[in-house]
Amino acid sequence: MPAGRDVTETIVGFARTLRAAGGDADPERVQAMLRALDHLDVLDRTDVYWAGRLTLCADPDDLPRYDRCFAAYFSGLTVRPGRRPPPTVIVRHMPVVSPGDSGDGDDEEESREVTVATASAVEVLRNRDVAKLGPDERAQVNRLIAVMDASTETRRSRRFAPSPRGRLDPGRTVRETLRRGGEISLLRYRSHRTRPRRVVLLVDVSGSMSPYADTLLRFAHAAARSGGRAVEVFSVGTRLTRLTRELRHRDPDTAMAGASAAIPDWSGGTRLGEELKEFLDRFGQRGMARGAIVVIASDGWERGDAGLLGEQMARLSRLAHRVVWANPHKARPGYEPLTAGMAAALPHIDDFTSGHSLAALEDLARLIGDRHA
Repeated sequence: MPAGRDVTETIVGFARTLRAAGGDADPERVQAMLRALDHLDVLDRTDVYWAGRLTLCADPDDLPRYDRCFAAYFSGLTVRPGRRPPPTVIVRHMPVVSPGDSGDGDDEEESREVTVATASAVEVLRNRDVAKLGPDERAQVNRLIAVMDASTETRRSRRFAPSPRGRLDPGRTVRETLRRGGEISLLRYRSHRTRPRRVVLLVDVSGSMSPYADTLLRFAHAAARSGGRAVEVFSVGTRLTRLTRELRHRDPDTAMAGASAAIPDWSGGTRLGEELKEFLDRFGQRGMARGAIVVIASDGWERGDAGLLGEQMARLSRLAHRVVWANPHKARPGYEPLTAGMAAALPHIDDFTSGHSLAALEDLARLIGDRHA
């Protein structure tokens, strides 16, 4: 039935949003929620909320995340901790004509109207270009970016920690033996610790990137919130500006206000080669870029020397673990990286993606956190 199909699409879209925020909404839990809704009223806001909360949440830590995602996906409201959100299911009334109806306007035959639960507008917005969104739509996308999980992959540290298996730990084994009176009865082991891999985001805030700069900086804020001290953020244009401190604020609007005040060259020109050289000279060569995932969000319109950009990209690729370039224009039909800046940078890029929409940013978050990439 159309209604059943649309309910399924809505719940699957919500589960995808919850997973993007770090929830454990696997297919089995989605099926459990759909089975629960078979016995409930899908148009009742409370029924839908509790059906999802009791099936899609794996542990108490998931509850705040679930509340935020439910409010953002279904109602666009901000949820205060400790209060149940007022969930809203978006519905549309559609006339459905049975196969026997002739459709000739006969007064004796009326088309019956059924209530069909449609997919949330947020699901439709996932693949929309953020440059083409209205103020209300952009606000909805910003709320979903704020709850996005953009945590990085982990890497092996040089330091060791006690472990039930791994290398033999001679020091702890000897101390254990001495405590037992010299009898060797228990071997102790150790293994390498793991720590988050550093992520460095360089966001182009020049005039050509103005339709996307705010959204990409909000993504950087989500990454800084998820990754903590392992994430560094800079803006590039005509000047290099470090925004890490401003974007570590928990509230996204406060963080964005601080970043906007700190950026002196918003909507200015683009000198990517010079700014990348400054970053490597001041920060990257000293350790910030070594073994890191470096994300450059730019359209590649270089007003300076493209040859310098190519040289610095080669230098960066030798230092970094991976270099990711997010170009919003890549999603446009027929796009080819023919500008001088992109042509110079492309040979030194490990991953070339877009970042023009919410779905593209979710893909970028998964790319940053992919341990096997």
